[in-house]
Formats: sequence, C-alpha cells, structure tokens
Amino acid sequence: MSPQPYVLEADRLGKTFGALVAADNVSLQVSAGQRVCLIGSNGAGKTTFVNMVTGYIKPSSGSIKLDGKEITGLGPRQIAQRGVCRSFQIPQLCLEMSAAENILVALTVARRGALSFWRGAYDADLCDEVITMLERFGLAGHAERPVSELPGGVRKLLDIAMALCRDPRLILLDEPTSGVSVDEKFGMMDTVLRAMDGSNLTTLFVEHDMDIVSAYANRVVAFYSGRVIADGSPAEVLVDAEVKRYVTGNAK
Repeated sequence: MSPQPYVLEADRLGKTFGALVAADNVSLQVSAGQRVCLIGSNGAGKTTFVNMVTGYIKPSSGSIKLDGKEITGLGPRQIAQRGVCRSFQIPQLCLEMSAAENILVALTVARRGALSFWRGAYDADLCDEVITMLERFGLAGHAERPVSELPGGVRKLLDIAMALCRDPRLILLDEPTSGVSVDEKFGMMDTVLRAMDGSNLTTLFVEHDMDIVSAYANRVVAFYSGRVIADGSPAEVLVDAEVKRYVTGNAK
C-alpha cells in the first residue's frame, strides 16, 4: 500500500520583497489531523507562510502541495475551493450585518460557489445550517446582534466559524487569541477545538502566547528571520536554545 500524501507539503518556499527576505527556503510537511502552532517574533515569517499557503501572496520560489496536488500560485478562492480555509488576525466580517447573516453569506458562497444579485441568499436548509454553526461555536445568543456590537472574542469565533463553513481539509488560524482577554483565551480555544471535534481537520495556527501553545498544539514550528529554526513537540521546541534566544526571550 502506497503511503498517503501529506495534507500540506511546502518545499523550499522563498519569498522576497525587494531586498527583504520574508521566507528563506522553508520546507514543512503536515499530516492529517495534526494541530500545528507557528511561533516567532513579529516579522519572523509566520504570516508570510500562511499567506503563501492560502494564496494571498505568491512564493518567489518553491512549491506548495495539498494532498499531493500542486496549488502553488493559485489565488485564495481557488485554494479555498480545494479545501484550505483561514481566519484572520483582524476578523473579516461585515459589521453592519448580524452574526447569523455573516454565517449565511459564508454558507451561501460555500454551497453555491458565489453570491448572486439575482438569487437571494435566504434558503430554509441554509438557515438551519446557520443555526447549527452558531450553536457549534456557542454563538446562538448573538445570532441577531450586529457584528459592530460584538466583543472582540466573539468576533474571532465568528470569523473562524465562517472559515469552517466550507468543511475544509486544512484550516489556518492567524493569531486566534490576539485581542482576547487573558481570562477568555483558554475558553475560546476550548470552544474552537470542540467545534472541530471529530472532523479530523488539520489545523495550523499562529500564536504568541506560549501557555496557549503548550496547551493546544501537538507540534510547534518556530520561525526566525524567514526560516524554520525548530520543529517538534511543544516540550522539545520551547526549550530549544535558538527558540529561547529569538522567540520566547528566555535565553540565559
């Protein structure tokens, strides 16, 4: 029996912006069901990597494969259609619409491929899915509230819920707990993982809080100056000398 391809395989990825090297020969393989955390100081290359995988920027060199198939250079919509979705550090939501309406738009795009001026988004089956998705994330009580009135942590959950509307193979979460109070971070991550429970979803998330990293990642990849400097379990990576020097600031 031939081995199953990795869900994600990045091979020698490079990205330059003029003289700035944002990604330097980055190679990373991720298997199905892994929960991988990307850590590093600001500008280390984490978000550049996420943006290349999701098609928001094109690599200068190297390749990206999803389930063994090339996706290098495809745009965000094409990559999302192939099963890679993401949330954003600053949630991408329509502030004037309610939480339920934001989910309805995401589900409509996921199920129909696009919104249409000639066909309304309302659909009884989709509305049932909206309720189910809100309940999965503990957001049913906010269904009719305009997003502009929602606190930051709720907006984060809504943004992640919208990304999951496509039933992706791989989801990338860009700093899911940034802007969320210390008291809410763990509860928020518990909610996200419960919502993904049983799906065998492969997850990559960018995080700065090492307590969150230790509690929720089963693999950690550390970036510094556009390259990977450590890759392993949280227990291994967080005591690595380079990581302590360049990422956590705990070097002695």
